[in-house]
Amino acid sequence: MAPPEECRTIGKISVLAKKFKSPVARLILSLMLLFMGTVLANAEAGERLLIVGPNSSVEISIDLADTEETRRVGLMKRTYLGPMAGMLFDFKSEQLVAMWMKDTFISLDMLFVNNSGQIVFIKEDAQPGDLTTVQAGQPIRAVLEVVGGFVQKHKVQVGHRLVYTLFDK
Repeated sequence: MAPPEECRTIGKISVLAKKFKSPVARLILSLMLLFMGTVLANAEAGERLLIVGPNSSVEISIDLADTEETRRVGLMKRTYLGPMAGMLFDFKSEQLVAMWMKDTFISLDMLFVNNSGQIVFIKEDAQPGDLTTVQAGQPIRAVLEVVGGFVQKHKVQVGHRLVYTLFDK
């Protein structure tokens, strides 16, 4: 779960709780804060994936989009993606793939990955609603979508590898 200062909703609730003098109001706001924390923690409690570079690694939780329907919907209509969460689109075999941002409300970084889990192309900061297709220019096995700015923050580069069960070792 994101710390309160990194989550606008939780941060606002905690500020409101400090402003209310009534014990009942503070209790209600505290319960709302606890509920929101539980919801956000569960939203990031999916399967784990490791992004490994020569001198670093980053672990994130992922949702897996491995059917035609889950790949079609992807992250459409979502208004939040945690800073250490993502969606992995598994296309089952290497093929030419085009992604877009139709009905997507959050900025995303897209990591295009081959059968061995190696990142072969990165699209940073894909903009919400942009209908321009994004392609790696070569067949890929999967695409990992993470929140915009993730690649820069964690220094992820082409050549790094995803460690996850569907990739060759």
